[in-house]
Amino acid sequence: MNKKQKPDARIKSHLFSWKEFLLTYLLLSILTAGQALIYDAYLPVEVVPWQYIFGISGYWSIVSLIFCLVTARQRYKTFDKPMRKLSEAAKQVAEGDFSVYLEPIHRADKLNYVDVMFEDFNKMVEELNSIETLKNDFISNVSHEIKTPLSVIHGYATALQQDDLEPDLRKEYTDTIISSTNKLATLVVNILKLNKLENQEILPVADPYDLCRQLVDCAIYFENTWEEKNIEFVVDIEDRAMIQSEESMLEIVWHNLISNALKFTPSGGTITLKQSSDDDTITVMVSDTGCGMDEETMRHIFDKFYQGDASHHAEGNGLGLALSLRVIELVGGVISVKSEPNKGTTFTVQLQVKR
Repeated sequence: MNKKQKPDARIKSHLFSWKEFLLTYLLLSILTAGQALIYDAYLPVEVVPWQYIFGISGYWSIVSLIFCLVTARQRYKTFDKPMRKLSEAAKQVAEGDFSVYLEPIHRADKLNYVDVMFEDFNKMVEELNSIETLKNDFISNVSHEIKTPLSVIHGYATALQQDDLEPDLRKEYTDTIISSTNKLATLVVNILKLNKLENQEILPVADPYDLCRQLVDCAIYFENTWEEKNIEFVVDIEDRAMIQSEESMLEIVWHNLISNALKFTPSGGTITLKQSSDDDTITVMVSDTGCGMDEETMRHIFDKFYQGDASHHAEGNGLGLALSLRVIELVGGVISVKSEPNKGTTFTVQLQVKR
């Protein structure tokens, strides 16, 4: 059972007051004198027994009292009491308690506007709770992701202070510091991009361009990587496919999908970049023969900071696919994934052809 709420010091007046009740009662009692005026117009007051006058006055006084009590109860039950509940609940939410829930006053088939207001309030609190949870998780994940490279930088920078450090070790330490600072910079850039995308500060500017040329450019960008890992890179795309979209935003998607394929494909494996189109849709598929994913991993791969394979944690920060999903959503496309453990992964992106 909830504790009785303490009165809010900010409230200086109440919706219901005895002063208003008494004024209403007096007003109605005075108005009952109209009956005496009507009688006086037809009968002299002298011929009306005083017992009758006293009884009628008492009767209307009682009627006025009952009317005031009934209306006051109705006002309290249908308005004052629900508003108090809503006020107390809103105060709890303002203080950070998102477990508040307001029960509807009436059954589902008899809901009024107050019940609907309670339902909307519950939905609002649920959304706020979800946002608060996401915010806390995001801050926790960002803190962890930033802390790791900073710890590496601090450790190797401290080691560099040794005067008798071998030149080879000194170079190794500086390379590690540079690698960690690059990872930190990439993390910050991706966080800023994701924040702008989620707040729609980056709005898609629909300009026509050749998607096939963009795909080839993105593939060539990683040429050194696939050659170093001895990976066969197969490209099966059309000569030309015009699309009306924001070019730099879709470039984020292709870079992330190809870099992920390269990251998880072992030496000697194969990556396939395939593109096809029809009258309404352009489809792009990026397949690899890497380690693949299980069902649990596939359910979370688009979550921020999620990295299913811990062995590749140092190579990314878990924001690439979250960025890609947000971009695809903004341009009105669809992204899906199929994968099996030890059999590879295929990402499929479908984009609408705008004319």
